[in-house]
Amino acid sequence: MKKNKIISIVTLVMVLMWTSCSEDFLEPKPLSFYEPSSTFVNEEGLDAALVACLRNARHEFYGDGNPMITENIFSDVAVEGTTDKSGPAMDLPAQILPDANLNNTNYNRIGWYWQEGYYRIKYANTVVSRIDVANWKSDADRNNILGKAYFHRARVYYRLTQQFGDVPLLLEEITAPKLDFYSCTRESILRKMKKDLEFAAMWVKPESEGVSVGDINKAACNHLLTKVNLALHEYDDAIASASAIINDGYHHLMTDRFGIDKDDPTKNITWDLHQVPNKALSENRERIYLFTSREELTEDDASERISTMRQCVPFWPKNIKTPNGNNGMSDKPLGSKVSGKEVEIDMVTTYGRGIGRCRQSPYSHTTNWDDPNDYRHAEGNWMDMEDMVYNNPDLKNKNDDYYGKNLQLYTDAGGILCTDTIRSWFGWPHYKLYVPDPTDNTPDGGNGDWYAYRLAETYLLRAEAYFWKGQTQMAADDLNAVRTRANAAPYPASEINLGTILDERARELFYEEPRKTEITRMAFMLAESGKPCYNGKTYSMSNFSEDNFWYDRVIEKNSFYRDNVVAPHYTYRAAPWIALWPIPAPAINSNTKGVINQNKGYPGEEVYREPVYWQDGEGEGTIVDPNATE
Repeated sequence: MKKNKIISIVTLVMVLMWTSCSEDFLEPKPLSFYEPSSTFVNEEGLDAALVACLRNARHEFYGDGNPMITENIFSDVAVEGTTDKSGPAMDLPAQILPDANLNNTNYNRIGWYWQEGYYRIKYANTVVSRIDVANWKSDADRNNILGKAYFHRARVYYRLTQQFGDVPLLLEEITAPKLDFYSCTRESILRKMKKDLEFAAMWVKPESEGVSVGDINKAACNHLLTKVNLALHEYDDAIASASAIINDGYHHLMTDRFGIDKDDPTKNITWDLHQVPNKALSENRERIYLFTSREELTEDDASERISTMRQCVPFWPKNIKTPNGNNGMSDKPLGSKVSGKEVEIDMVTTYGRGIGRCRQSPYSHTTNWDDPNDYRHAEGNWMDMEDMVYNNPDLKNKNDDYYGKNLQLYTDAGGILCTDTIRSWFGWPHYKLYVPDPTDNTPDGGNGDWYAYRLAETYLLRAEAYFWKGQTQMAADDLNAVRTRANAAPYPASEINLGTILDERARELFYEEPRKTEITRMAFMLAESGKPCYNGKTYSMSNFSEDNFWYDRVIEKNSFYRDNVVAPHYTYRAAPWIALWPIPAPAINSNTKGVINQNKGYPGEEVYREPVYWQDGEGEGTIVDPNATE
């Protein structure tokens, strides 16, 4: 891929980073003789710079210990399930600190969001700053590229403002060392992103005009704009930007069978929607923005593995015994031998060798499911541990009559048969996490495309906007469009609130949506508006770090944090201030001529400076410093 090759050899200037307290990270390290001044001079060169944004965004979902796990375990739907070592984020108040290791696959990936977010901002700003240096065939071509750069920058800032709150706002290419960054208000950052996304939604090309699958298109811009509009309480605008996709004549929810298994009567539309070969099909009109990873794409890590079957599936090969006390499971593929006996029941090829790292909460895998006819939780699509069978061939040597029978958690006398239920006993959405990996005898989840944005979420976003406006019937109609497609019974308007919307998001969007981000967005909205929540409470920004909806939702739904479940190395705990993650200490400490405020609840919060704010104006607008003297 030409674009990938260009960007892989282009050096972009340094910007805000947290990985080192020394200034050597500010020194450019060219990877080749290519220079921005000779590369970013036309549409192809600038578009190639944006490939780096696509690449870095994709990394959130791919690989071992990927960052999306962190978004899930800081929410109601999951916890860190790795119980065999210290380090994984379980006791959040004790472990999540500004100077802790915040970017480690075995701990958490908070620091990845900070570091890689500002990398993407750097790439996007290079395009924004050089947009009129390049030669253009038409204004439409120029504005399409500029709109895509705005999208990438806005997507990062939308996430950072819900993860960290007030953060530095960078709007131009930085070409010299800079040590005077300042926190900028979350609200004004979102206002700037809204303005940029409105431009992008006007000019970025729709997929129907030949935009490559995996590249940014008009619908993706409107989808992100909807989230920003919600965060700004601009509900009519959120409805309009969501409706621009829903009513565009191109996109629609997939309700008819399609793709590789469409003629298999044992499957259904939920299965079809999430099978890897089906996601990029032209007939799949639910797709809005897709991360692409194919075995044949060898450049720019475009062939990396999704690893969902390792991260999100229980560690079922271990810790499970038959009622006779024998080790019940084998992760060997068909034809292998265990204790001289050949494997006859192969489960590893179908389900993968999970390690239980992203361990679903009981709410996520059991109590949230309210309709037995829901395809998303139905036999064949969803897996519970009791659906698996004892498959260890050694059981035949021991004449264990449970060989080939379904697993059970307890003996008839009530004894427990799983020695680690945190890591090795929970249900999972097989239809979504199954990504074949024929090159691995113990599959982790191979090459495969993954939805970044999908029309089902657009409907749920519009449902939320209608709810905030008090139009509960319209909200119910949108939410039920998603529910009934999955063969679940519709909700009456009287049942629609933020809780039912979050419940439906959890059913439909597990491991697609950034769950922590979205709950924190709602927490801000409740605190800013003062509107009563379904839990009977009202919230305020004056004490957000001590009392907020993010914490109440996590404690309400995630029993690990609510009940302080004890694991081998930690006790699961949460705290209200973790609604916002800590600004990594190296980013603050190395910023010697400016002030980046630490969030309340963390060491360093006492050093505080009134944040700057963005003000609309010509070009990129103006950063106003309320601390400046005349």
